[in-house]
Amino acid sequence: MEKVKSSDSFTFNESWEEKKERALKIVKKLIEMYPRDRILHGDPFFTLIRCIISQRNRDEVTDRVSELLFNRYPTVHALANAKIEDVQKLLRENGVGLWKNKGKWIVECSRIILEKYGGKVPDMLEELVKLPGIGRKCANIVLAYGFGKQAIPVDTHVNRISKRLGLAPPKAPPEKVEEYLKELIPKELWIYVNHAMVDHGKAICRPISPRCDECPLKTLCPYAKGFISDEEIRKT
Repeated sequence: MEKVKSSDSFTFNESWEEKKERALKIVKKLIEMYPRDRILHGDPFFTLIRCIISQRNRDEVTDRVSELLFNRYPTVHALANAKIEDVQKLLRENGVGLWKNKGKWIVECSRIILEKYGGKVPDMLEELVKLPGIGRKCANIVLAYGFGKQAIPVDTHVNRISKRLGLAPPKAPPEKVEEYLKELIPKELWIYVNHAMVDHGKAICRPISPRCDECPLKTLCPYAKGFISDEEIRKT
């Protein structure tokens, strides 16, 4: 991977090693701010289906509809044998966006997992991204929160905050943001990055009107120092 040059303004004109040191300070501070003794992980299949439902939906809708869906279809076998139109109807009636595609993906994923993987969700990113409706972000969510593996799901919060903090270039696509974070952050901390940045993105580093003045990371943050703007980030 091509590393960020020290002349890039959003990096504090730091060397790569200095950037790694700053990244470690940032992650440790985020973990301190949003502590979890460990990252709880649950059933990989539930995590995968929930991730499909969650795309462009609020968390409260995702949680409610996931529970409804699994109450009706509690196993891989049940969902694999469900009628696509029945699953689509459940999603549509409960306010899920993109319900037509998601209903199709949910049933097709279930059938593939049952027929190709013996009812077990694969635990390799390369296999997960082959499933209908599963991109790299969802695959990493399944690895981290379904299997408890070291992974960094890059959602909208992680993408925005990584760029504001100067841990990835402002024009980097999400998959490149993931690469930069993995280069900068020790592997044993990867699993904490998503939840900590999501919590930080909701509490302080919000998309609009971030609360920089009260942010404990402001001395480590190029965005807080005015070295990078939201306009530059939004161009990606």
